[in-house]
Amino acid sequence: MDMMNVMNVGIAADHGGFALKERLVNSLRKEGYEVVDFGAPTFVPGDDYPDFVLPLARAIAGGHVARGVAICASGVGVCIAANKIRGVRAALCADHYSAHQGVEDDAMNVLCLGARVVGPSVA
Repeated sequence: MDMMNVMNVGIAADHGGFALKERLVNSLRKEGYEVVDFGAPTFVPGDDYPDFVLPLARAIAGGHVARGVAICASGVGVCIAANKIRGVRAALCADHYSAHQGVEDDAMNVLCLGARVVGPSVA
């Protein structure tokens, strides 16, 4: 990756996606991306995805981060919440083809993942 053009990526997850978020943050940083972590900052079993996903979505809509990754247990909740923010195009993807097509053909700017649906290697 050209370090002069480092893409910043926002990431957010509730308790259902916390472990996967932590792995992805580390992987993205190792690949040279600037990662903005919108939380959850620690694993809290009773937390709720809108508390983390809505700030991520607002940052994308405002141009503060280029792309986002939102994670919950199924991916459905974070997708619905993110799409409530004007300017966000979030999609739930469980495979590489759909994620690629979502960006290339549909201008997707938030990738939604279900931590209980996809494993770390697919994510």
